[in-house]
Amino acid sequence: MNIHEFEQALKEKGIDLSPKQLDQFETYFKMLVEWNEKVNLTAITEKEEVYLKHFYDSISPSFFVNLSGEKSICDVGAGAGFPSIPLKICFPSLKVSIVDSLNKRITFLKNLTETLGLENVNLYHDRAETFGKLSEQREQYDIVTARAVARLSVLSELCLPLVKVGGQFIALKGAGAEDEVSIGKKAVTILGGKLKEDHYFQLPKEDSDRHIVIIDKVKPTPKKYPRKPGTPNKQPLE
Repeated sequence: MNIHEFEQALKEKGIDLSPKQLDQFETYFKMLVEWNEKVNLTAITEKEEVYLKHFYDSISPSFFVNLSGEKSICDVGAGAGFPSIPLKICFPSLKVSIVDSLNKRITFLKNLTETLGLENVNLYHDRAETFGKLSEQREQYDIVTARAVARLSVLSELCLPLVKVGGQFIALKGAGAEDEVSIGKKAVTILGGKLKEDHYFQLPKEDSDRHIVIIDKVKPTPKKYPRKPGTPNKQPLE
């Protein structure tokens, strides 16, 4: 997906990018490749693949959820900033918080957000399990996102404690999401969530499967969750 195709594909979804926004994506790509030589950020470095598999893919939740206005988003395990930074570029009024356990990635994101001139972006070097226990963070966000971090039963324990009641947890998934959703329903319910929708689509050009799984937060998460670091992955709520 070249830049013109990227711009047109988003325009078809109702997202008109300004020259400034297109420049921000160009700068993002250049910094991603440059930093990737010293920090392991991504295995995808070909320009057209980055635009399709990272940028376009990250923006895809906005095809199904209204992200206009000053909504607060927390991105858990964002790595190189996906999906929250592409979403922030497209929807500048979003208030973004990013949590990642590797400080080198946080350093990259700090440099990236400063270079792109993005405001209202907060970066946290922490494990999701401990971050979700903090009173100033717990159940504070309109939307919590995660992309390619863990299976849904594990992700729910990392993300749902951060979603305010009435908010949403949005998981970006690939093929096999139906099984994850089926297995993860118990965890979602225990943690105060309710599956709203599983939107299926295919990435343009290569037709790979994608799912945007949307979970409503319908009641507070019990205080004992998330459990201590590592436990959700070893002993998922299934």
